Order: sequence, then C-alpha cells, then structure tokens
Amino acid sequence: MAAPTYHTCPGKMAAPVWMRKRCGAAERGKLPSRPIPTEKRCEPLSDWTRWAPRQERTGYAAACVYVEEAVAAAHLALGLVRGRSHRMDAATLTYDTLRFEYEDFPETKDPVWILGRTYSVFTEKEEILLDVTSRLWFTYRKNFPAIGGTGPTSDTGWGCMLRCGQMIFAQALVCRHLGRDWRWVKGKRQTDNYFNILNAFIDKKDSYYSIHQIAQMGVGEGKSIGQWYGPNTVAQVLKKLATFDTWSSLAVHIAMDNTVVMEEIRRLCKSNFLCAGAAAFPAAESDLFYNGYPDGAEVTDRLSLWKPLVLLIPLRLGLTDINEAYIETLKHCFMMPQSLGVIGGKPNSAHYFIGYVGEELIYLDPHTTQPAVEPSDNGCIPDESFHCQHPPCRMSIAELDPSIAVGFFCNTEEDFNDWCQEIKKLSLLRGVLPMFELIEHQPSHFSSPDVLNLTPDSSDADRLERFFDSEDEDFEILSL
Repeated sequence: MAAPTYHTCPGKMAAPVWMRKRCGAAERGKLPSRPIPTEKRCEPLSDWTRWAPRQERTGYAAACVYVEEAVAAAHLALGLVRGRSHRMDAATLTYDTLRFEYEDFPETKDPVWILGRTYSVFTEKEEILLDVTSRLWFTYRKNFPAIGGTGPTSDTGWGCMLRCGQMIFAQALVCRHLGRDWRWVKGKRQTDNYFNILNAFIDKKDSYYSIHQIAQMGVGEGKSIGQWYGPNTVAQVLKKLATFDTWSSLAVHIAMDNTVVMEEIRRLCKSNFLCAGAAAFPAAESDLFYNGYPDGAEVTDRLSLWKPLVLLIPLRLGLTDINEAYIETLKHCFMMPQSLGVIGGKPNSAHYFIGYVGEELIYLDPHTTQPAVEPSDNGCIPDESFHCQHPPCRMSIAELDPSIAVGFFCNTEEDFNDWCQEIKKLSLLRGVLPMFELIEHQPSHFSSPDVLNLTPDSSDADRLERFFDSEDEDFEILSL
C-alpha cells in the first residue's frame, strides 16, 4: 500500500493534544501521542497555539477545522509579507497533514455491526477487520489526468464527499456482482468482476463513477469543479451516472421529502429498458462484453423482472446537531442486511459510515492523499491502496452532522419486501423516532414520478431543478 503523503508546518514542534486525530479512542481524552513527523515541512510558523481554542478538544473533526484555518491564515500572512502569491498546496489544507495512530476496537461486550453483519470483539476480531478491509476505500488522489482536460489533477481538499459517494456506490456494486459475503485478501487473485468494479472508479475520464465524471456531472447541477458537495448532491449525481452503467443495470432511487414511496420503487425496478452509455472499461476489453455485459452473461439476468435497487435517502436529522431521538433508528439501519451504510460527517469533512459499536460510529476516512493508480497493460489494477488495512476510525454518534444520506441495496424484489417489513417494525418500536416515512402510494401533492426514469439524453432540465439542489441544506427538519 502506498504510504500517504504528510505535510507539516510547525517546524519540529509536536502538535497540541487537541490537534491529534482521534481514530476510535474508547474514552474522551485518550489520544495518540505520536508527534507530527518532520521529514516534509512547509515554512515554519511562529506560533501554532495562538490559532488554537483555549479548551482542549477531543473530537478530531472539530480540531481539523482549526488546523485548516490556522494553516490557511498563516500561509496567507506569509505570502502577503513576502510579496508573493499565497497560493498553497491543497494538501496543507486538509487534516491528512497530521500523523496519527489507529486504536483497535475497545474490549466491550457490545456487538459490532458492519453493514448488516454482527460480530463479537472477543471472538471475531479478525473477522471484523477482514470485513472492513474488504470494503473499497476511496481517498484523495493526486497526479491523475486533469479533470476536463485543464482542471485539477488532485481532489485533495475538496473531494471527500465525492469519495464517500464512490464508496457507498462501490458497496452496491460489490453486493450486485460479488455478494455481501465476498472478502478481499491481500495477494490473492481476484475475479474479473472485482476488477471491473474497481475499474469503474479509477481516476480517468471514461470510468463510470470516476472523480472526473462526478465532478463534471456536478457542473450541470450548479456545482463548480473543486466545490464541496453535500450528501444530497452526490447522491443525485451518482444516480445520473448509473444510467450509463448497463453492465450493472441498477435502478437508483433517491427518496426525497423524507418519504419512500413503495409504488414508485416497484415501477422503477420492474422496467426493463436499458440505456446505452459510455464505456468504463478499456477498449482492449471491449470484445469481452455484449451490450455492456460480460460475455456469457445469462439472458435471464439481462431481462430480469427486477432491476437491483440502490435506494439513497437524503435526510436532515436536526438543525446543527443530530436529534438524539433518531440515534436508535440510525443504529438499526446498520443492522439491516440491505444496508449500504451512510455518507455524512461535517461540512468539508465527509466520512463513509459502515457500522457502529456501542455509542460510536465506525467509518472509512477519505482524507489521505495517495498517488493515482494506472491499470497495467493486461487490465489488472494494483489494488492494495483501495483497501483500508488498519483498524477503522470511530467517532461518537452525537458528533455526527445532521445532514446525511442513508443507503440500501435490494438485489431482488424479495429483498425489498423484507426491507419494507423491517422499516414498518422499526416504526412501531417504543422510544424510536422514524427518520423517514414509508408509504404505499404517492401522495397527490408529490411531483410526477417520471423524473425517476431519466435516460442519458434527457433534455428537459427544468424538471430536474428541485431534485438537484444547489444547496444541501434544503431538507425538511424532522422533529418530535
């Protein structure tokens, strides 16, 4: 696995305790003590602590905001004083500037839930880490082909939510083509389907779900390249890109207004119209595919009566903090076998949440800059850097920003029916507040559902305006 690049600014001084990243600390105040490395430094700052808050902070997400502000302000000051541009390496503006240690799971009797699977820390620790490592991990990358030909060659500092969107969608493709029980083992030869999935996310313009495709598709929805996305925006963009992926043939539904309409989903998933789109695979491999499918794929699979469903539900569960009444409901989402996880985090600091233990969320963090990866001549991809091979990070559920998107995957109609039953049971639990409403038919005041069946050549952009919000704060506030 390529070592991440770290940049530091404070000379040989170790970062104050509040600036050290906490990954899964079991107790507040229990922070790693490794100092910041000194191999690669920017120009020294005269004083780190003058930018820091007086109180010690243990939530690293909050700390990183101060780090970014401190570094940005210091570089700006240096640039003005020395009479030169204050343009900075974007890597110095993100909290991958800090070296940190990863703590193992706490010794607890609480079950560990990872995307619908439950584990015991005492007897299944290796299985937990293998499950986490098997998830596709997309982080910041550098030195990839310029987006749009002349745009950025790195997404460091702005692409974290785009990477989280890639991770949750990659999990859907893994469930679709490999199954939830598939595991990645370092050094073990993987199947062609695995590399097909990975190739769909490689940082190049002709991959279905590349950073290039997501960023450029976002331009049409009012997001400039390099602008930060919210959970709703990235979900909407991924839905549009999925129409080109005829190999996966997914039905992607974004449930707006905190409401899942079962009738709409069944109508969407039972349509058999496939859309031709751009190829995500190299031209040398084109002879292996028929109408976007691997050669030999069963006709019954191509013309299935049910398209596998990716259900994404953007929500806002409070004003500035998550309403505690939703916490148990959120936990139950990770317990469902259809779970794809949750994307969210903090503004300018997004994470892909894959489970929980006790009162802490377990997540994969995209805030590490790695070199871009190029497929080899035979189509194989060096894949070790796409799997997180250390214990995952954790954070208190109470620290979660209320703006999130929850994901589910239903491979069959039976899976969807089972999911609906679980949601109905969850709504009946005492003391548990539903995060969204599940209804059978579309209310009369809802917009026409025909926008759900968009094709790549749709031209009626005006109809899409409300579904592609320029701001991700326009959710209905759920309250007791």
